[in-house]
Amino acid sequence: MNVLLPRYAGAISESVVNEPVEVELAATDAVVAPPTLNAAATKTDGLGCHAGAAELKAAASAAGKSDILDRYAADYPKGPHDQPQSMCPAFGSLRVGLRMRRTATVLSGSACCVYGLTFTSHFYGARRTVGYVPFNSETLVTGKLFEDIREAVFKLADPALYDTIIITNLCVPTASGVPLDLLPDEINGVRIIGIDVPGFGVPTHAEAKDVLAAAMLEYARKEVEQGPVQAPRGGKSERPTVTLVGEMFPADPVGIGMMLEPLGLAAGPVVPTREWRELYAALDGSVIAAIHPFYTASFRQFELAGRKIVGSAPVGHDGTEAWLESIGTACNVARDKIDAAKNRFLPMIKTALAAKPIDARITVSGYEGSELLVARLLIESGARVPYVGTACPRTQWSDADREWLESRGARVQYRASLEMDLAAVGEFKPDLAIGTTPIVQKAKQLAIPALYFTNLISARPLFGVAGAGSLAQVVNAALANQSRFDEMKEFFGDVGEGHAAGIWEDTPNENVAFREKYRKQIEAQAKKRKAEEMI
Repeated sequence: MNVLLPRYAGAISESVVNEPVEVELAATDAVVAPPTLNAAATKTDGLGCHAGAAELKAAASAAGKSDILDRYAADYPKGPHDQPQSMCPAFGSLRVGLRMRRTATVLSGSACCVYGLTFTSHFYGARRTVGYVPFNSETLVTGKLFEDIREAVFKLADPALYDTIIITNLCVPTASGVPLDLLPDEINGVRIIGIDVPGFGVPTHAEAKDVLAAAMLEYARKEVEQGPVQAPRGGKSERPTVTLVGEMFPADPVGIGMMLEPLGLAAGPVVPTREWRELYAALDGSVIAAIHPFYTASFRQFELAGRKIVGSAPVGHDGTEAWLESIGTACNVARDKIDAAKNRFLPMIKTALAAKPIDARITVSGYEGSELLVARLLIESGARVPYVGTACPRTQWSDADREWLESRGARVQYRASLEMDLAAVGEFKPDLAIGTTPIVQKAKQLAIPALYFTNLISARPLFGVAGAGSLAQVVNAALANQSRFDEMKEFFGDVGEGHAAGIWEDTPNENVAFREKYRKQIEAQAKKRKAEEMI
């Protein structure tokens, strides 16, 4: 069989995705019969990429994937609408795997999906190979795709190169019931982890990170239960550690470690981890800090390991005070040490906040999972935040942040859709809108300064003293552009909007008679349809 392996080379600005290299894979001695699939489920149009979520979900359930879909529905509840608008969820789990040392990543899905995912991961700096097992209708229905995946995994399982191989089913293989759970747990000492990350089952790419992180934690937890495991690269910490859950700015774990030092604690690994052995150290943490609160499946693995979980984060003055108290209490730290840590850091945070004030009305929205934390920091910096929207779900680990925000007049919207975020910009008319790309675009069309959350906000330290004044510079710089927006709006007026949109050789004139004629035609058609519905 052939496996297509896209190659990357060169700096990000120079690199290109070259033509796939076909690698001939030899059949292994350990051959198993192809799994039995529900052929009827795979022959319907519901299996196509263009089909709706309901059809794909029905096909997946008919093909034996109902258990995992039910688990996803419980861990990542949707609503009040179907799910937020987001990039393909599998991008989240793909990023997690591509960031890990000695880890091979293989995708099983439609070629267009794999192309899009590898392109996006490369755009975000993942200079790593992404494996792809191609398929067609015949190999999908007969079960040959599973055989091909299995052969690819045996070919890749070289312990000199990899600790782990991650295989991800995208929408079509999941809907057809390709059973990755039938793959061996390990081959030649290389761990094999198969996950399903369908767009119709996992709402956002943020939660897809949890799918893979939890699968790896479960595997690592079972390894720990069986006996001694590999020590962390830097050796075991002499002090009890706090495991940090959630992707964050690289300087934040260092700052958190400084705040934990007076408590006699140290910052442990950040989950998702950068290599396999860090999973053992993460499970060994004295307490788990739910910096990002949506890692539901990962928290379940920590609870099975007997670890206590603490929500929120050391953000701003109030957040840091509450977090140090919660962490100290969870680790049975003496009262004088907890007070000493507070007395050392809280005055510095308050001073840093006062030194860089923000005086503006700001709406916040995004899909990273740290939106509530950013809103807290903005409010403590002096901003007025009437609306906070996040694509992630409400969990118990964000309750403290939600309650704090609501007590200060903010409306917190979990599972926020683009329409909800846009409505908030229209309702509150902020001085600055922080959000996703379409929010930024809409705000600027309204002559409102805006900042893209992912690249300009979450890519900054948020916690402790370093985070206290980190947002003020970029926020105040954006607010200072209001006069430029006003000048452009006054100069251009409504040019390029409505009937005047597009490129014209002459000044466009509104044809009132033409518009009126077609308005009447549309109204007549609507009345006709209404009358037909009543028959």
